[in-house]
Amino acid sequence: MPRKLIRRWLPHDSRIREHKHLRMLGHRLHDPNLWHLNRRSVAGAVAVSFFVAWVPIPAQMLVAGLAAIWLRVNLPISVVGVWITNPVTMPPMFFFAYEVGAWTLGEPLHARTFELSLAWLTAELGQIWEPFLLGCLVLGIASALLGYGLVRLLWRLHVMRSWQERRRRRLNRPAGETGPSQPLP
Repeated sequence: MPRKLIRRWLPHDSRIREHKHLRMLGHRLHDPNLWHLNRRSVAGAVAVSFFVAWVPIPAQMLVAGLAAIWLRVNLPISVVGVWITNPVTMPPMFFFAYEVGAWTLGEPLHARTFELSLAWLTAELGQIWEPFLLGCLVLGIASALLGYGLVRLLWRLHVMRSWQERRRRRLNRPAGETGPSQPLP
């Protein structure tokens, strides 16, 4: 994968380690696996963030960060990835989760109209909480597995393409040229 592009957008690990609110994690933040950009770490971070994005709680970034530390996957990607659920995407995503849960349980849809109010939420939550949470769990697991597999596949394709390109350049090199290494004295 394009490490340089990813590194450009991610904060430097020393900046995060020195943050006043994150000092409580101490030595756990010094684990190099939390900062490496390799196939396992990035794929795991995408899986963590995709799963946590479907968890209907506030502070998803905190949960994703703690899960990344526990699973020893890339911390910044885990934390940033949960922003798939944002104020714009959250209502359709969570309604879709409710529909998936209702379909899985074989229940009819109860919430036909949506109103952004606490009264509506408390009235409807008693009827929709089971299918909603089941749908969130199903979609969280499915999207985590899909994200993990897709990152692993794309990373592998990128590595294979790089190998093929290097091999092609090596084969097209003029005879007698030794390449980038210096000749021995």
